[in-house]
Amino acid sequence: MKPQYFVAILFATSLYWMYLLYTPFLLGMIIAALLAISTANIQNFFEKVLKSKFLAALSSSFLLAVLFFVPLGYFLVTLTVKINGVEPIVFENIEMLIKDFLANPPEYLQFLKPYMDNLMKDISVDSIAAYALTFTGDIGSLSAGYLKNSFLVIVFYFFAQYNGGFVVDLLKRVVQMSVDETTLLAKELSSVMSVVFYSIIVNAMFQGLLFGVAISFMGYNGLLFGIMYGFASLIPVVGGALMWLPFMLYEFSIGNGSNALFIALYSILVISVIADTFIKPLIIKEINLRVLKEDDAKMNELIIFFAIIAGLTTFGFWGMILGPAITAFFLTILKLFEARTKECESNQS
Repeated sequence: MKPQYFVAILFATSLYWMYLLYTPFLLGMIIAALLAISTANIQNFFEKVLKSKFLAALSSSFLLAVLFFVPLGYFLVTLTVKINGVEPIVFENIEMLIKDFLANPPEYLQFLKPYMDNLMKDISVDSIAAYALTFTGDIGSLSAGYLKNSFLVIVFYFFAQYNGGFVVDLLKRVVQMSVDETTLLAKELSSVMSVVFYSIIVNAMFQGLLFGVAISFMGYNGLLFGIMYGFASLIPVVGGALMWLPFMLYEFSIGNGSNALFIALYSILVISVIADTFIKPLIIKEINLRVLKEDDAKMNELIIFFAIIAGLTTFGFWGMILGPAITAFFLTILKLFEARTKECESNQS
């Protein structure tokens, strides 16, 4: 057996066992690496100021931890206090509202009345309170999982920032590509991920601000629910409906039909349609122009927009990072193929 074949077999075997070993952490490592690429300019800034790569990586990781943990921590603490302070009459009003709706449904739902009569037997204050507690427990469970994954991402992010240069140089030497091709690949990916990272943060803050300001005029905690809406806007398909729908039901339960209608229309028309559908691509375009330099590769803002949506739909929360990264990688490979094809054609001629 030739030595190169033996080395190739050893490499493939070790790669397989490395995959088995690190499978539980693979997604976190990929997300951390992409976040490190996205925030390379922040790392460079800290390195210039602090004159230390270690302190710069530590500062970048601390900022990311604040971004992940502080809003969620504020949300969990405040939500716990609010739920403990809910009066029993609120559950009674919700019960009366649901039973009244089931007993006298609109004309277009009359055909469901026989089934609604059976549903009324299962509705009580105790069942509503139990559902609320179960829902709170589910939120706590999801939050705990989010905190665990976020902690791992931040740890991997620190090592990616601290040792990223060494890993990139190693890949450039190992991968069978020219220096120009590896530089192009890294530059394209870095450019797109920077735009994606900042546009996601700005868009979530913008939608949270719109919702928080609106409900603050109704006497609610605009900061708390604005943060919650910002996080909810990142969830695929349902998004902000997780926030405005309970508000609408609650306002109906206490007899404020006009407030409930306003919350629903405002959230659907202003936030979901205008802000998320029309303003979001403009935000991406503006960040595309401001963040990237003239010689950086720029991807069309609509491609980034649909890549974020596709990523969220396919991979869930972290898909907002994976979707654009996969798209940028694919388009860059196409450019490399195009360049090599032209090079081959010119050599033949």
